[in-house]
Amino acid sequence: MLWWIKSGQVKEQQEIGKRLAKDTSTVTRWLQKYRTGGLSELLKIKKAPGAKRKIHPGAIAALKEELKTEKGFSSYGAIVEWLKKELQLDVEYATVYALVRYQLGAKLKVPRPKSYKQDEKLVSEFKKNLVSF
Repeated sequence: MLWWIKSGQVKEQQEIGKRLAKDTSTVTRWLQKYRTGGLSELLKIKKAPGAKRKIHPGAIAALKEELKTEKGFSSYGAIVEWLKKELQLDVEYATVYALVRYQLGAKLKVPRPKSYKQDEKLVSEFKKNLVSF
């Protein structure tokens, strides 16, 4: 766009808009940015600040430590309750799930129930004699 203007190939903003397939208001905004701050202002990429984090870094560190313990948590709902009780944070289930599962990379593992009728001796013998492929 700037090259077309400086070389004199294009004199009207409508023509620039047609060539770039952009609305003339967009071209006007770009040119205003260029006039006020030069090329650096035109190329600056602005980033939206986003929402404040509901769980502060100290709480995340405490949660990591609690997840490492043997006791751990049996469900994500239990984590929500723990955050409310221990750290006075009111956080939604989905937020806790996303934090624990995707950011911290932790999985809540609960052992499968086993029958009380199982004979431990037979189970260990079975595991010893098991043929793996």
